[in-house]
Amino acid sequence: MASLLFARVPFNLNFRRGKTPGLPRCTSVKEPLRNPLPTSRDKNQFPGTLEADVVVIGSGIGGLCCAGLLAKYHQDVIVLESHDVPGGAAHSFEIKGYKFDSGPSLFSGFQSRGPQANPLAQVLDALGENVPCASYNSWMVYIPEGEFLSRIGPSEFYKDLDMYVGHEAVQEWKKILDATLPMSAAAMALPPISLRGDWGVLSTAAVRYAPSLVKSLIHMGPQGALRASKLLRPFSEIIDSLEIKNSFIRNWVDLLSFLLAGVKSDGVLSAEMVYMFAEWYKTGCLLEYPIHGTGSVVGALVQGIQKFGGRLALNAHVKRILVKNGRATGVELSSGSIVKAKKAVVSNASMLDTLNLLPPDAIPPSYTEKIKATPQCESFMHLHLGFDAQIVPENLGIHHIVVNDWSRGVDAEQNVVLISIPSVLGKELAPSGKHVLHAYTPGTEPYSLWEGLDRRSAEYKRLKAERSEVMWKAVERVLGSGFNREKCEVALVGTPLTHKRFLRRHRGTYGPAIKAGEGTFPGHSTPIAQLFCCGDSTFPGIGVPAVAASGAIVANTLVPVSKHYELLNELGI
Repeated sequence: MASLLFARVPFNLNFRRGKTPGLPRCTSVKEPLRNPLPTSRDKNQFPGTLEADVVVIGSGIGGLCCAGLLAKYHQDVIVLESHDVPGGAAHSFEIKGYKFDSGPSLFSGFQSRGPQANPLAQVLDALGENVPCASYNSWMVYIPEGEFLSRIGPSEFYKDLDMYVGHEAVQEWKKILDATLPMSAAAMALPPISLRGDWGVLSTAAVRYAPSLVKSLIHMGPQGALRASKLLRPFSEIIDSLEIKNSFIRNWVDLLSFLLAGVKSDGVLSAEMVYMFAEWYKTGCLLEYPIHGTGSVVGALVQGIQKFGGRLALNAHVKRILVKNGRATGVELSSGSIVKAKKAVVSNASMLDTLNLLPPDAIPPSYTEKIKATPQCESFMHLHLGFDAQIVPENLGIHHIVVNDWSRGVDAEQNVVLISIPSVLGKELAPSGKHVLHAYTPGTEPYSLWEGLDRRSAEYKRLKAERSEVMWKAVERVLGSGFNREKCEVALVGTPLTHKRFLRRHRGTYGPAIKAGEGTFPGHSTPIAQLFCCGDSTFPGIGVPAVAASGAIVANTLVPVSKHYELLNELGI
């Protein structure tokens, strides 16, 4: 799913205290992985207990950002990852020389700095890590009205609208930009990395940034300030207040909302959309792609953790969270090994998956019911391809989006397909003269169609072929008549069951489908003392910037305000 920073490489972070029998190890950044965790068969042969200040469950972007900042804060932190590679939904994997992204593909804001920078960029900055990127300013759009190259920036999209839709659409788009861009100063006045989950937030955020917030509200004037009061309301309310009527503009806004947050404009927070408009439609804005693939983002975070003494264990499946006297005290791995937590356990698993790790009698029934009642996005279909570059157009762009039918809604199943061809910019991601491609249906595939199927059955294979056809057709439309699916050197189809299996996501979901105005994302604390959560199940929500912010907020909460202040000063924000 796309996001503002829109979002299987081996690493070796040796335990700071050396190898511990029975506990997983990690390998060097350049060293290929060997099975690092003893299997359940030999767990009695390798008994062991490890201790850390903070134990982080899961190495998604949120968990890595949390662990990275904790290490920066001189906390003894260990990340436990069930998979054999870090990254969660952002991990990469390689087959036959083709390096595939498993998740995020549309990025911006890597090079931003200061209070208004992307939260992930701020975390990387804090860790002293950099992600080399290629910049570009357009993506191809295939919609019922036709095909066009959508360019970001304040004036370029006007030209596209005038050519493909009409003057009315231009005027209405201008109304949206004129209303939202001035609001961006208010939306960005409070850097997410300044937030924490205790009363210290009054010092690190409210007092520190109040002057800039007040200044931005004054600059907007009465009408702008009134609109800014809706930043925590659905973006559709701002669109309605501007009396936007053009069907294409409303569909386009719904599409951007859905790509950003998994809900349409009537469900996305205005603040998120205002931030996105500022990133995409201000002067000089550009999109970015990590030239070494999404895995390089994960790699930078892992290296930052290592640099400050943090640890990462792969193939370290957490069986349960240990709770004693109402406090989280550590975790038990599937191998039987225990990892004790002196200060906190942080779960980067989804709220629903975290519930399954807890003793049922340790959780208040009301909390369990609330989490289970939270609406969830559907799952994904994925198509990963490796093919000869000579059979497709030379001027192929990196990103493409196909919308089959506006009337069905952008959140309808089998209606929107996103396609990323990162080897257009990152030449090392595919063998010489080849391309790597990732196509997916963004959080619209019903898990119910797949529930209970045996992955080895003929029925499962039939359904895979049937449900992947919409992606194949979209790819054929994008790549042209020279492309032949039968000649692909690599062709992999992923389903909701794949999503659930490899990412350990409840029902393979993309995340909570919480609509602005109808509910709010949960905070990071839980009814169990010393147990925190980060990731897309928590505030601020879905998307790479949001999960990076959630990890930062938890890390900040676990250290004194003075340490937090030192970091903000160091970052110059």
